[in-house]
Amino acid sequence: MRALYCRDWQPFNDLEIADLPDPTPPEKGLRIRVLAAGVSFAQSLVVQGKYQRKPPLPFTPGSEVAGIVEAVGPGASRFKVGDRVFSMVDWGGLAEKAAALEVNTYPMPDGMEYAHAISITNSYGTSAAALTWQHLLNIQAGDVLLVHGAAGGVGIAAVEIGKILGATLIATVGSDEKMEIVRRHGADHVINYREQDFRPVVMELTGGKGVNACYDPVGGDVFKESLRCMAVEGRIMPVGFASGTIPDIPANILLVKNISVTGLNMGYYGGWSPHDARYESEGRLRPMMEQLGQWYAEGKIKPELAAAYSLDQFREAMDMVLGRKAIGRVAVVFGDEAKRLGVA
Repeated sequence: MRALYCRDWQPFNDLEIADLPDPTPPEKGLRIRVLAAGVSFAQSLVVQGKYQRKPPLPFTPGSEVAGIVEAVGPGASRFKVGDRVFSMVDWGGLAEKAAALEVNTYPMPDGMEYAHAISITNSYGTSAAALTWQHLLNIQAGDVLLVHGAAGGVGIAAVEIGKILGATLIATVGSDEKMEIVRRHGADHVINYREQDFRPVVMELTGGKGVNACYDPVGGDVFKESLRCMAVEGRIMPVGFASGTIPDIPANILLVKNISVTGLNMGYYGGWSPHDARYESEGRLRPMMEQLGQWYAEGKIKPELAAAYSLDQFREAMDMVLGRKAIGRVAVVFGDEAKRLGVA
């Protein structure tokens, strides 16, 4: 099989494509013929050895795949050969075939496209957990939710899920084009932060009260200004640091307004942490993924595909992600999915 290959810690653009043996289905696992795989900012860190977990060298990067079950390993019983599935994998996703554990693999509902399915495990899974789990943002009907980076993968997911939960959505983006996309996904108010400061607009929209919750994948000064947009007893979550800056949190602001800061490393529940919690967490992850599949089938969530590339175009795919040009998710596609999308 053809696969992206990382021999040593290096920039993503320095990776190569190699011919490798097909992976063996692990115990309680599967081999998936990959039709779509996700490209993300996190993978650019993984291959440089800058992520919190380092795969053993050499390896194939990629943690989100969608495709067809090709082989079933010993002890696996949930799926059979020929099933359409999407999965979170530890690594190995950017390849024609990938090994996946059954615990992190989910059935694709009828009508779901492979290039959309890669958004469910990470973007929509992260946003669903962040917005619905009680110890996190715990969005309730009537809440006002501020979503930054709202045209990105997790941002669009947060907007859509927030609307399903009954929140009023205020979204920030960096261009007029992105404003229209985010409105289409359900945002009630959209702010182009390149043209105006979002804080006074947010405070005006909320009558000076501030927002009940904030979902922030940007970090840096955006997070600091968001703290000053919070209502009393508000909840704010850093989801990532696309700005490149990890903010310091002024504790005095938390104290004055009784603000809670919550964190979510979704990799903890998928095996990407020092403590592998994937099996003990399956009881709440699988129902959440099934709910997302149902919402997709009902048309309540509509993943946005920013662009699709072939494996040979992996550098262009990552350049789009790192350049923050993507509206939605960037995918590498194979086989029939590449033909459907017209990817050479």
